[in-house]
Amino acid sequence: MSRTALILGARNLGGAIASHLAEGDWQVAGVARTDETASKFEETIPGAFGIALDASSPQSVDDAVARTRERFGASPDLLVNAVAAGPSPSGAPFGGGPLADLSHEDFDHYALKVARQTYAFLNAGVRALREGGDGGTLIQITGGSTRRAIPGRGAWAAGAFATRALTQAASQELREEGIHAVLLIVDATIKSPKTAPFTQNAGEYELAEQEDVARAVEYLASQEATAWTHELQVTPRGDRWLP
Repeated sequence: MSRTALILGARNLGGAIASHLAEGDWQVAGVARTDETASKFEETIPGAFGIALDASSPQSVDDAVARTRERFGASPDLLVNAVAAGPSPSGAPFGGGPLADLSHEDFDHYALKVARQTYAFLNAGVRALREGGDGGTLIQITGGSTRRAIPGRGAWAAGAFATRALTQAASQELREEGIHAVLLIVDATIKSPKTAPFTQNAGEYELAEQEDVARAVEYLASQEATAWTHELQVTPRGDRWLP
């Protein structure tokens, strides 16, 4: 029996996750911010459903769930939030830069917007799985700043810490309902067209591969309730790992 997955952020990592799942027994829908990206999602993944909307509010995620249900005739069994923060609005380095130089606009972008995105995903995702009636899995993807702040990225870490807190709360609140909420921490730069301009000189095993993250998503979504993982961290061998 086919299962249904809804991926928020279907351009790079989200597209790779959807492609991997579609090769198995999954029906996949992907949310992108533009019609162009949504169309490309459908063109590159056979049978996939692309949805163009801004998934930053619970209501918009509800809309994506409704469209997915209408297209495939089934509620999602898996929802994945792979929406990335994007570049600094002011043109500052990723993460907003040092706190003494951090603009109000960049702080809101990395701290508040990231937290709101996680809230929107979990809030609407819970409703989607409850309506489905068969449990399911919510996977929130985040980066290494969820574990620790680093200089120049304090605002990004603030948003990432909030992401971890919200997901931990959801994991505990939803267990008895058979809903599996997971934080997937990719403690690395992910190799993709988006990161190619500044990773050209990366050493062997220093970057995470999108396919590896996609396999981690599949693993988490296939776990039995007797052995759920609530946080999973992946780190390339060539990157620095800190306990």
